[in-house]
Order: sequence, then C-alpha cells, then structure tokens
Amino acid sequence: MNILFLDAYYEPEKIAYTHLERDLIEGLISDGHKIKIICPTPTRGIDKETREKYKNKIFEEKYNGSVEVNRFKAPQEGKNPIVRAFRYFWCNFRTYQIALKSKNVDVVFSNSTPPTQGAISGIVARKLSKKYKKKVSFVYNLQDIFPDSLVNTNLTHNGSVLWKIGRKLEDFTYRHADKIIVISQAFKKNLLAKGVSEKKVEIISNWIDLESVQPVERKDNKLIDEFDLDPSKFLVVYAGNFGAAQGADIVIKAAMELQDYKDIQFVIFGGGPYFEDAREQAKNLDNIFIHELMPQDRISEVYSLGDIALITCKKGTGKAGMPSKTWSIMACNTPIIASFDEESDLADVIRNSGAGVCVNPEDVFALSDAIVKVSERKQKKLDCMELRKYVLKNASKQICVRKYKNSITDLTNIGIRLNS
Repeated sequence: MNILFLDAYYEPEKIAYTHLERDLIEGLISDGHKIKIICPTPTRGIDKETREKYKNKIFEEKYNGSVEVNRFKAPQEGKNPIVRAFRYFWCNFRTYQIALKSKNVDVVFSNSTPPTQGAISGIVARKLSKKYKKKVSFVYNLQDIFPDSLVNTNLTHNGSVLWKIGRKLEDFTYRHADKIIVISQAFKKNLLAKGVSEKKVEIISNWIDLESVQPVERKDNKLIDEFDLDPSKFLVVYAGNFGAAQGADIVIKAAMELQDYKDIQFVIFGGGPYFEDAREQAKNLDNIFIHELMPQDRISEVYSLGDIALITCKKGTGKAGMPSKTWSIMACNTPIIASFDEESDLADVIRNSGAGVCVNPEDVFALSDAIVKVSERKQKKLDCMELRKYVLKNASKQICVRKYKNSITDLTNIGIRLNS
C-alpha cells in the first residue's frame, strides 16, 4: 500500500507529534507499505545550523527507500498571526501542487495542524480518486479541534467571522474524511455533537515508546552536573511549549510566589512563541533554571529529573485534549501536579492512576500550595512507582501503533487485518 503523508511539520522539527509520526511510519514500513511525505523545509524548534542544512534539501530517501520525503521552500515561522496565516496558506498551496503529481496513492494521511491542513488533504484525496479512477481514502489524525481551541484561548468567540470560517473548514474536513482518529473520549464527544458519524471516529491515544523512555535515578542523571543543579533540592520540572493554549506562564508566577522556599528549585525546558518572554521574566529569579527544549533522546533524563513534573493549560483548553507528555512523565514514575481543567481526560488519568493532583488552571496560589504540600511529604517520588505499569496497559507504542495500522489498512481493499 502507498500512503501519502501531507505534513505541515516533519523531522528534524520538534513538535508534540514528531515522535508519534515517526513510530507510525516505522510500523507501516515494517509491514511492507511505502510512504511519501510532502512537507515544507524545517523551521520550527531547530537551530540555525540545522536550518541551513535543510534549506536546499528538497528530496530525501529514508529507511532504505521505503520513505520518500519531498520538501518545498517556505518562509520562517514567526509570532505574528498574519505572517503565520500567510505561511499556512502558502504551505497548503505548495502541498496541493506537489500532491496532485503523486502516483499510485492508496491513502492520504494528514494531521490537524494547521487548521487548513485537513481541508487540503480532503481535496487532494478527492482529486487523486478522480485522476486514478479509484477510491483514495483520507485518514485525518485530529490532535487539535479548530475553531474550539481558538475560543478556549480567547483568540475569538462563538459567532465571530473567524469562528464561522473555522467551522466551515472543520465541517468540510470531517465530511471528506473516511476515518477520523481522535486522541480522547472528549474529542469523540465533541465530533459526535457536531453531527459526525460515529462510524468515522476512532479513539487512539497518543503513545510513548517505553523502550526509549526509562526512569533515571537522580544520581545517574547527567542533567544534574550538566546544568549544575543541586540534587538535594526539591526539583519542579516543566518541559513544554509556552504558547496560547499551555498557560505555562503560571510556572513563572508560581516560582515568584515560592522564592522564600529555598529548598524548592524550578527547572524549565521550554520552547514556543512565548518562550523568550518567559526567559526574560525568569532572569532575576534565583529559584528558576531555564533552558531550551532538550532533544527527544534525552526525554528520560528530563522527566526523571523532577521530584514532580508540571502540566499546565489555559482555562477551558484542557477539555479539548490529552497532553502526550503525560505518558512520558508517568513512564519515568514521576508524579504530576496539573494546573488543568478538572473535567478533562488528563484529570481522569491522574485520578485513576494516582499520578498526582490536579488544581484549577490559572490559579497560581492553588498550584503553589500543591507544590509546597508535595515537597513536605517524606516519601515524595516513592508514592508513584507503579505509574509506568499504568502506561504499559494504556499508552504503549506497540498497542497504539497497531491500532493505527489496522485503522489505515481497513480502509483499502488491498489491506488485511494486522495482528502483529
């Protein structure tokens, strides 16, 4: 089977689903499928040297020719929403142009970022079906619900022009998708409430590779010496983006509140559009160490480092999804303090697994109080040594990738049910 991936971001870019797509692609080619990826030249989450390396790297073969990557040049991604919108539309236009030249495509696969990506992918699948005079299926991987996410972050409101455009894009995408893979029960309920057929929707949670994410004892954690951290202190780790939906500025505010607690140290590994603002705010705080996001291969060290790990969201946004880093944190047996919506999949996981506590989002005093209370416990991290087993049962790479493969191959006449 030949599968066409239409990506807005692809390796070496560092975003939340990079490793998920890599695992999925590796799983598909292990079953003999061929993959073609169309994507822009990388700009997000990479250094200048990497950007230069890929600037003119338009064609690439990977995995002994099983994966073909076709890149096109695109402007640098920035903060300005108008510039970002222009880049999205440019990337969609070039993706469409290149995709229609593709040969022997059986399935088009697309993620949901940016919001226009799904609509373009639906059009491509329809055009290729006419070109080949056979059905080309479209699988939509829904990681973010638009325009709901904009409403939740107060970037627009129900009934606005932007909201109406977003709803039309959303309806068009859902209508043309043959399969919609969502990451949580909350996502499925959202789609069903909008009239999407339940037959189209399948829940497959984001996952982690448990072989590559392992608990690391503090005495063996290289980050301690690398960044001159005090191993005797209570380390509070936040690793993730500083963007509109994350509400991660509360981490800086909590550090400000807890400056008098000399045994508590905040450690931040960040990225995203507002990260430099956060770094500037943290300059004069002695209880914060702040650094760019670490490479994926050091995720075990990052999430094993803390006595606790923080997960945050802007009020209202947590109901729309499940942060994939949750599983990585739990796989390292690290407890969680979540500044997150109580009625969310994350809050349910924390309650069901005993992973930690959940406080109201944007409530800096509740978050600060929770950090202090956990720091005063004698057992601390020993309370959470069973978390890895919970991840194994619910979000392992092997289980979730198999579900994806079955979902994709079930759409074609040439695929058979996979049991491996």
